[in-house]
Order: sequence, then C-alpha cells, then structure tokens
Amino acid sequence: MSAAFGVVIGNRGFFPAELCRKGREEILSVLEQEGYKAVCLTPEDTKFGSVETLQDARKCADLFKKHHEQIDGILVSLPNFGDERGVANSIRFSALDVPVLVQAFPDAADKMLMGSRRDSFCGKISVCNNLWQYGIPYTLTGQHTVAPVSDSFKADLKAFAATCRIVKGLRNARVGVLGARPAAFNTVRFSEKLMEHAGITVETLDLSEVFGRVSRLKDDDPKAKAKLDGIQGYVETRGIPPASLMKMAKFGLVVDEWMKANELVGSSVQCWTAMEEFFGVVPCALMSMMSNNLVPSACEADMIGMIGMYILQLASGTPSAIVDWNNNYGDDPDKCVIFHCSNLPKHFFEDFKMDFQEIIASSVGKDNTYGTVVGKLKSGPITFCRASTDDLHGRPSPELRRLRRDESAPASEAAPIRLQERLRAPCSRQPQPLRQRRGGGIGQLQEVGGVPARHRDGLTIFDGPLSIFDWRCRLTGEGRRGR
Repeated sequence: MSAAFGVVIGNRGFFPAELCRKGREEILSVLEQEGYKAVCLTPEDTKFGSVETLQDARKCADLFKKHHEQIDGILVSLPNFGDERGVANSIRFSALDVPVLVQAFPDAADKMLMGSRRDSFCGKISVCNNLWQYGIPYTLTGQHTVAPVSDSFKADLKAFAATCRIVKGLRNARVGVLGARPAAFNTVRFSEKLMEHAGITVETLDLSEVFGRVSRLKDDDPKAKAKLDGIQGYVETRGIPPASLMKMAKFGLVVDEWMKANELVGSSVQCWTAMEEFFGVVPCALMSMMSNNLVPSACEADMIGMIGMYILQLASGTPSAIVDWNNNYGDDPDKCVIFHCSNLPKHFFEDFKMDFQEIIASSVGKDNTYGTVVGKLKSGPITFCRASTDDLHGRPSPELRRLRRDESAPASEAAPIRLQERLRAPCSRQPQPLRQRRGGGIGQLQEVGGVPARHRDGLTIFDGPLSIFDWRCRLTGEGRRGR
C-alpha cells in the first residue's frame, strides 16, 4: 500500500545548513526503502533542496501544486532548527488539504558544538506552534525527535500512510443504504445531511425496488448463473436448497449492479425481518462476499457502522467486519463476547460454511433464513472502531477516541484493557468537555484524518468529522462458533 508524500526540508540560516543536505538524502532514502514516493525540492531549486525563505516556500508550494493529484500527505523534516514560517507558508501556499507529519532529527550528546548541533528538538516546537497558528492540523511522531533510519520512525510512516488513506478514502465517498432502518434499531440512526456536510454522500434504494428487479430475472439469466457460481465458489453450500441459492444470486446481482452504477464504496442492508418474511433468505453470505472483496457491508441500514468498517479497511488494507459487543465474559470484567449472525468476511475464518439463521428462524421459519455463514474464527489481534454523528448539536460528532496497545506482545503480557472504563464512552449520553492541546508541547499530539488530538486519562481525543471509538485487543478463539 504505497503512498506519495510531499517533503518539506526545514532550514534555518544560522544553524549548520550542511545538516540539511545530509538530512534530505537520509529522509528520501528511507522513504524509498519503505516503498513511499516523494515530491521534494532539489539542490538545484534551493539551498540543499530545503525551505527557509519566502521564495523557497513559494517554490515548494508550486512543486506541490504541480503534483497535487499524486500527493497523499506532507512530511515536514527538520535536520536542524528549521524556519517555522517557511514550513507553514509552504503548506499554506500549496493549498493541499492533506495530513501533515512533523519529524525532527535527534542531536547526539557528543555533537553539541555549533558545527554539528541541530536544535531540532526546539525547532519542532516552533514549527508546530506556527502550524497551529495557521490552522494547519498535523501529526507528531511517536518520539519528539527520531532518526529516519530508526524502527520507530518507520512505524510512524506506516501509521501516517494509513491516516492518509483514511482521509483520501472518506473524501467524496459515496455509500449506499439498501432498505429502511428496522423500527427496533434506533441505535443506528444517523443524519444524511451531516454526512453530506462531512463529504460523504448517501444513496438509498428501497427493498421493494430490489425485490421488483429480482422478480424480472430468469433462473437461466447468464449473469444470475455467474453470480450463483461465485457464491458456491466462495462458501460451502452443501444442504442449502437450490431455490434459496438462486434467490441469493439474483439479489446479489441486483445489488452489485446498483452499487456499480452509483459508484458506491460500501453498503448497509435492511435485514431483520423484512428480507426473511417477504423474500425468503438472509443476505449474510452476500454481504460477507462484498466485505471480503473490500466493499464493506453492514446490517440493518447501519450506514455509520459501515463507515467504521471502511475506515478500518482503509487503514489496514484488509477486510473488516461488523460485530456486536454482545455479552459479558463470566466474571472477567476485562473481557466480553463479540457476536454476530453472521456476515463476517471469509478473511476472518479458519473454516466456514453456509447455514440458516437460528435466531430469526424461531419467528419466520428455517426455510426463510438460509444464507448466513458460520464457522471457526481465527485467533489474533483485532481493532474495534465505531463512528457516529452528533445530531443533537447539528454537526458531525466532535470526538474521536483511540487507545493503543502493543500488538507485538503476547496477550498474556500485554497491558490490561480495563474494558469497564472503555465502555463508558459509547454509553455516555454526551462527551465530557476537555481542553484542547494543540502544538507547542512535546510528545503526545497526534492526528487522524487531518484532525489534531487532545489527551486525557490515557485516551487520545480528536475533534473531527466522525466520532470513532477504537482500541486493539486480542481475539482468543474462546466461544468460537456463532450464528
């Protein structure tokens, strides 16, 4: 998953400019080794290809404008103190609305004389303060100063590239809601107008229209037969009535064509229990197929849930799934059971098959509920994410909260999640007011989607277009099967 970064090499006249030459070469070398493309001034354009003066900033901005369709994010690198105005002006003049990462080279304790001293530690504070004054959101590296060749900075680049993919993917995204929200599912309500304000367009299609289009398709329709072959090639369908499989194939074909015609990146589908009562199958397997093909699909017209899936998919480059935090786990306060019924992508299973939906079958009959997928889930680390709109305040929600943990450590060694504390966030009626902390400080300030962060009680809070609660934990495989 490559990305292209516009690179600003900051320079300040009375600090060793030679450090900029070496720093530029080092940062560009690391970007190339890690598979990222770079757009950067050359030594022929400015002194060592760095930015210091107003004229340098103009040249840098013009270069970025020339490559604006290519640039996913901007990397500010400070081999020495750097000129804060030159950096901020370069970004402002470019008019690029992309995420910004600020990196500063570390000083060596035995090289603190003026010929080799960087002062990037202090320069980064000044640059960030000016970015804040200019209204330019930015991201900080995990360590205040960090060498480009270090594993820490390479991890920063990986995370920043994911941020860039999220921003780019959500910008002008088009999503589909298929059917109406079931009356009993008020939790998934959202505002289409607020999503439009956030740059996300919602297209709708009534289930009756889908059923009508399905009714016009013949069983021997070549496209329907091809879709049926696709279903049977994706999941074991032994024991599933042929008539139910053909219904799924026709339904899937209609949905595929609708999504293609409207250029939709994901969907949410009404299921409970209109699909079963009036059509006679569940859409789970079809939704599983879409999500596995990186076209996320969520249940019960939960478009905001699908947005959360899409964010995770953009960040990871792998399929995402929608589940419920469904049950406590015995007496363990820091575990819970996640459950769904069941449209998880094949990506999450060790093995799976198609079956009927036991819960809905109790009210509409088994014959009307074929099409779910069941099986054994893989064990491993996972990330939870949830989005919402702040409809009561008439704006996209002002919060985004994130808790990180070390995924490289075995589950038994990792820090406890303290689940009970984290559950207060989605269950609180409204967020508690927190003070903004942008720029001017050392350490924690970070960004998602071009949005700067605040910090409190171990949480990172972002003022952004969506409210997202996520943290990483480990899927243990206990309670492996579900419908």
